[in-house]
Amino acid sequence: MKKEQVEELLEKREFKELKELLETMHPVDIVEILEDIEQRQMILIFRLLAKEEAAEVFTDMNSDMREYLINALTDSELEEVMDEMYLDDSVDVLEEMPANVVDRLLSVTDEETRQKINALLQYPEDSAGSIMNVEYISLRKEMTVEDAILKIRQVGINRETIYTCYVTEKKKLIGAVDVKDLLTAGESRLIEEIMDENVLCARTLDDQEEVASKIRKYGLVAIPIIDHENCLVGIVTVDDAMLVMQEETTEDISMMAGVSPNEDSYFGTSVFQHAKNRSLWLMLLMLSATVSGEILAHYEKAMAAMPVLITFIPMLMGTSGNSGSQSSTMVIRGLAVGEIQFKDFFRVVFKEIRVALIVGVLLAIVNGVRVYLMYDQDLTLAIAIGITMIAIVCMAKCVGCTLPLLAKKIGLDPALMAAPLISTIMDTCTILMYFAIITALYRM
Repeated sequence: MKKEQVEELLEKREFKELKELLETMHPVDIVEILEDIEQRQMILIFRLLAKEEAAEVFTDMNSDMREYLINALTDSELEEVMDEMYLDDSVDVLEEMPANVVDRLLSVTDEETRQKINALLQYPEDSAGSIMNVEYISLRKEMTVEDAILKIRQVGINRETIYTCYVTEKKKLIGAVDVKDLLTAGESRLIEEIMDENVLCARTLDDQEEVASKIRKYGLVAIPIIDHENCLVGIVTVDDAMLVMQEETTEDISMMAGVSPNEDSYFGTSVFQHAKNRSLWLMLLMLSATVSGEILAHYEKAMAAMPVLITFIPMLMGTSGNSGSQSSTMVIRGLAVGEIQFKDFFRVVFKEIRVALIVGVLLAIVNGVRVYLMYDQDLTLAIAIGITMIAIVCMAKCVGCTLPLLAKKIGLDPALMAAPLISTIMDTCTILMYFAIITALYRM
């Protein structure tokens, strides 16, 4: 509805009314409208926004929109946007921009801000230091509650969050205090008396996914980040943690589907890039699947003697791949949310084996009866299919649950051990097991 209003006001050139309408809208909603209009109109709308709102809108834009705006805006306009943005958001923007655009953005920032940005850019890409915000409220333990509240009033407007303040001594983190505690405590009380000395924190080089998980686990608004000397250097807020979890989930889903991770959106990625991201995985899986073809060729005489054997191969391969994918998906999810650890290896395997036995026996009975009735009441064939079904389901469940755990242990992403890879491995194992059981039973 508001999109139509914005387009109508633009067409009528009623900019005063448009400005008033934009003031009532959320920055995210404004970005959605800007994505669907002409670039010339996008610049016009952006220039109508208040400074604070313009900075938030700029933060929520995709990289292509940002780059176009940066090239279109004057230095003074860019300076206003950069001044209003929080440092961690500025760093995120700079990391996505080409070198020439980065140089221009840094040129319109003051020396102090530029030094802080450069310091953040030096941290490893997926570390807590790379996403932290250096704008937090620091208190001293000898301050009174009245002094602390006064400081919050003076500097709070430039801080991303004021709900938790951190107590430092010679830059070292010694405690934390919530604004709620400050507002409910006597004004003459010392910060030392009400601060919490047991503070959850993370280090600058910790993996950002682990930091995000810690924020989620303990329900934190922000978590302090300390360096190797235990000095407080920044905080990671819950909104940054949510972005990290979204990025990691997107990456895991891509890898589980056999697609190389890509930071751009679906429509923002070119057809060539999509093909490039997918072709490598498909090539590897295709080449590994040739092993199954070689095994089938080895049993060519057996299939020639009993052509009916071929009809069961797709069903058995599909069942084994699906069984393994079920287990790997559950374990990958458990690892992602911290529910499963490598120390639970044998517990997980034991549980999956029990599940596999129940599922395998059920499938074996159904298929055994079906084969017996449909294929001239061949009891040996029905038993062979039933035993194969139990064996491949048990093997698939074990492979599906162990590979993600082993990947996690050696430092790989567990999502690598997902459906495409599990299915390819189980195809080979299924064919080997199927013909081994068939051969053994028919020789008896």
